[in-house]
Amino acid sequence: MITRDKLYIGGQWVAPAEENLLEIRSPHDQSVLGRVAQAHPRDVDRAVATARKAFDDGPWPRTDPADRQEIIRRLNALREARADEIAEVISAENGSAGWFTRLGQPFLTRQVNAYLAAAEGFGWEEVVRPTDPAVAFDTIVRREPIGVVAAVIPWNSPFSAATAKLTPALLAGNTVVLKVSPENSLSMTLLADLWHEAGLPEGVLSILPADRDTSEYLVSHPDVDKIAFTGSTRAGRRIAAIAGEQLKRVSLELGGKSAAIILDDADVAAAVQGLRFGSLANNGEACILQSRILAPRSRYDEVVAALKDMVESLKVGDPAAPDTFVGPMIRPNQQERVRDYIRTGVREGARLVTGGPEVPPGLETGNYVTPTLFADVHNGMRIAREEIFGPVLVVIPYDDEDDAVRIANDSEYGLSGGIWSASTDRALNVARRLRTGTVTLNGSPMSFDGPFGGYKASGIGREYGVVGLTGYVEHKTVTR
Repeated sequence: MITRDKLYIGGQWVAPAEENLLEIRSPHDQSVLGRVAQAHPRDVDRAVATARKAFDDGPWPRTDPADRQEIIRRLNALREARADEIAEVISAENGSAGWFTRLGQPFLTRQVNAYLAAAEGFGWEEVVRPTDPAVAFDTIVRREPIGVVAAVIPWNSPFSAATAKLTPALLAGNTVVLKVSPENSLSMTLLADLWHEAGLPEGVLSILPADRDTSEYLVSHPDVDKIAFTGSTRAGRRIAAIAGEQLKRVSLELGGKSAAIILDDADVAAAVQGLRFGSLANNGEACILQSRILAPRSRYDEVVAALKDMVESLKVGDPAAPDTFVGPMIRPNQQERVRDYIRTGVREGARLVTGGPEVPPGLETGNYVTPTLFADVHNGMRIAREEIFGPVLVVIPYDDEDDAVRIANDSEYGLSGGIWSASTDRALNVARRLRTGTVTLNGSPMSFDGPFGGYKASGIGREYGVVGLTGYVEHKTVTR
């Protein structure tokens, strides 16, 4: 069992303002994995003050961008060297299956490398020549750091969410207070150790596990210049209100209820095997998953039967076991939330094809949910409209391509989506019609070079690549 009784504030491990060690319990069997200090508002005050001083008076914002990039490369190498350890800790505290947390490690490398490539070619200061030959002056455009960034991330994929925010914020020269979920207290202490070893200057980074009240205190702090948040749409609306009142810069990566459209010419077997990952990875606890499956009426029974076989083939159990595909939900209340959605689907009249609200036999001590598939779902049902955040899929029939696009777009969310077709051109034409931030064709992997984010209630702003880096700078125009 691990005990960490100090907080990482401004590059130092310091005693918290209040002694409060939170027990981190395994979602698999409720055993105690460790005890970790939690932050309170006075710790936030200290972290923000440290970040403010480091930004206003310290070297980091004025460091050459190439030197900042070198520290990020150093961090990347340090993390790669401990990839197996990181994956094991995340699995233990989150319940994410080991295959998922191990697979995520090289994705983190790709994520950072894409940001580094963007930073290397970024126009930190550019001279814009006049378009009018009669104008006798030049325009200099500078891209400068915003200031103190409050980054708030969720529990479901902590290293990925932290990387998406810390990397561009630090590359741009900002200082950061990263608020992490209490459930991730163990893995995030590892992250703090890595950044400490990478050699950031004093005051540049704090990493604080804390509850929601402390999180709101952080984003409301008058010395915070930008809020970068990933989490629920409900929390995002609250943060947007705070940012609007205080005129802070804000980016929000929020919820999703994404649709996978299986066109009538698709290879159904290939589509269903792709959706095994695209719809059920990380125990279904991911905002980008395509949990609404849209199937043509002409092949509806075929799609439902193939999905049934796939869902029933998934091994549910100990996330550390090599053959486990679906582990436990992170918390008992999340387990009950997902089970209640399954009961809701039955009450709404959807056909329960496989699964159900019962806990898988032999796994009663953990936060387990039986992977569940509903058919004969219409898009007005709660299970088709609300983000369940668990291993629950719904299959919705459609009449033709226009109907499929209409159903897919009939959602308050617009984060992700997928198209399956024998024709890439046809799939691309459908993708162009979807009101969503990211679309994969035939199970293609998500790009870290292009922008990631959502339409509608799925967020404001974008992450990854050049666009993601731009979200952490202010633009200054100088004429000479």
